[in-house]
Amino acid sequence: MNKSNYYWIGLVLIGLWTSACSKGDDLDQKKEELKAYKSELSDLKSKISDLETEISKADPSFARANRKAYIVTLLEAEKSTFEHFLEVRGSLSSRKNVMVGAEASGNIIQVSVQDGQQVRQGQVIGKIDSERNDRTVQELEKQLELASTVFERQEKLWNDNIGSEIQYLEAKNNKESLEERLKSAKTELNKSVIRAPFAGVIEEVLIKIGESVQPGTPVVQLVSTKDMFIEADISEAYVGKFKSGDPVEVSFPSLDKTFESQVRAVGQVINTNNRTFRLEVSLPKTVEFAKPNMLTVLRIKDFHADDAIIVPTNLIQKDNRGEYVYIAVEEEGQLVAKKRPVKKGMTYRNQSMVEGLEAGDRLINEGFRNVSDGGRVKISEV
Repeated sequence: MNKSNYYWIGLVLIGLWTSACSKGDDLDQKKEELKAYKSELSDLKSKISDLETEISKADPSFARANRKAYIVTLLEAEKSTFEHFLEVRGSLSSRKNVMVGAEASGNIIQVSVQDGQQVRQGQVIGKIDSERNDRTVQELEKQLELASTVFERQEKLWNDNIGSEIQYLEAKNNKESLEERLKSAKTELNKSVIRAPFAGVIEEVLIKIGESVQPGTPVVQLVSTKDMFIEADISEAYVGKFKSGDPVEVSFPSLDKTFESQVRAVGQVINTNNRTFRLEVSLPKTVEFAKPNMLTVLRIKDFHADDAIIVPTNLIQKDNRGEYVYIAVEEEGQLVAKKRPVKKGMTYRNQSMVEGLEAGDRLINEGFRNVSDGGRVKISEV
């Protein structure tokens, strides 16, 4: 590179450095100017505030005209129907959800069903060893056969006026006694066969072949979904609120579905352990795949009022004098906030029934926490 090239490169670098210094000086100068303006603005705001305060003390009309107006939205109060619903958890139950027990003692020699199997009424579930009962029945049948033959001959003789009456009566009594004993023996023999008392599904088999059982020993759990209902425990505070036939909204969280049903029965006894009474609700026929003990949520109307003033619950505030809301009213051509005392009634799903408001009152909705009694407000245009 020759000397002339170095010369021109040097001139370019000097120019760039000079330009950068010039720009840096301009930026610093602008920052200083901004700082000075902000300081002047702060002083002006302070002076304006002081003047407004002094003038407001001497001239109340000036104070009212220059109060800060908060941006709010309004909600017109109107009369409508208010309904309150009790929401309570319930569970699905079956009147045919039972433990089928043994009726005789002995060892299990046969199990004819398995878990999940559908069975019909009277179907054999299992058998208990009945060898002793079998022998008893056979012996009694032989004795009865002989006793019947003796009675027939004795009866024939008696009809022919042969023999004594006592002989005839003894033969008759012996025959009838054996008939009753045989009937009882067969009843005991039948108890060794365990049958399904109704049609349903075997939920669980509780015994195994070879196990010894006694009368009452659970053998299987049998469930039927044909006669199911929903039951719930209701606080005694709601006594007299419900009756048979009242509509009920039934939700099944596990199915994510809601159905309409009605109250089937209302319990008449208070449970002393939890101070509740029992409410029974019919299972809607449209419910599919229902299973005992499924969780449900019941929604039942327990209060109704016509022509009630209803407001969003969050608009109701409270101070040492009680509950109140803010409404917007016209004063001297300006819209101002006014505190209106109210009495809150029942609340349901963030809506409350109140006393103290009239239909047409304009409640301050959005921005209600920023306003004060007598403060100016301005309706949002958005």
